[in-house]
Amino acid sequence: MTVTAQSRLTAGALDFYHDNGYITLPRLFPAAKFDALRRRFEAALGALPDDVRPEDMDVPHFTDPELFEWLLDPGVLDVVEQLVGPDIALFSAHFFCKPPGDGKSVPWHDDAYFWRETISPAERAITVWLALDPVSEENGCLRVLPGSHLPGARTYRSVGDPDSVFAEELDPACVDEADAVPIELAPNECSIHASTLIHGSRANVSSRRRCGFTMRYISTDVRFNHEEVGDRHQIYLARGVDRAGNQYADPTVPNPALVAHRGTGQNYVGARRPGGARPGSG
Repeated sequence: MTVTAQSRLTAGALDFYHDNGYITLPRLFPAAKFDALRRRFEAALGALPDDVRPEDMDVPHFTDPELFEWLLDPGVLDVVEQLVGPDIALFSAHFFCKPPGDGKSVPWHDDAYFWRETISPAERAITVWLALDPVSEENGCLRVLPGSHLPGARTYRSVGDPDSVFAEELDPACVDEADAVPIELAPNECSIHASTLIHGSRANVSSRRRCGFTMRYISTDVRFNHEEVGDRHQIYLARGVDRAGNQYADPTVPNPALVAHRGTGQNYVGARRPGGARPGSG
């Protein structure tokens, strides 16, 4: 499927997305623009404090407004518009980096479950998952269950694995791993998935790093719960007009105080994790 962010999704591509809950695209950005994003990530990774895991580089755009050059890229928004409509808000972003040898796992989950306190309906968010490194089964690529974005009963339980990124996971009775599809990507390729799609990723025990940049979007008729979570999160109008009375932040103004308020180990969008982070797509 030869779709890029600079072209329209074909009818076949849209049908595949609606049937399966995800799609993959090659070459999201022009080469020079992708290389600039990767350099920006490497600088951010190099500046991490010693006590912060590289998996926890959530909401980097809150303190680095230059990232909006990629997050609000017109070609990316052209693709997003075909999935959420013409009025678009940037919901969140995340550099998700699994270092070689001890990169943490992400248990089976759907994003909407963890975002239900932040946006409503959370089922209408999408994630663009851009590979910054070569991503394969060996180094812990995203794995998805095709068709699992459709409504169905789901039960969560606590995670006992100390190497897991977060503390809740779908009950194994809700997951048939035999149906799992690995999303292997070259740098600058991406996948897009619905917030209700069941997905996860294994730990990275390989000798190769695995990093992706997630860009998350909603229609502006999705309600952002600013009253409850505005002290630790904010959204941005990306295209079109507001439809839900939302409050939008200024992308030119960094907000380090908001990041600080999220606290150590509270780096993910969504419901609070007991003693740890908020989950996101991994």
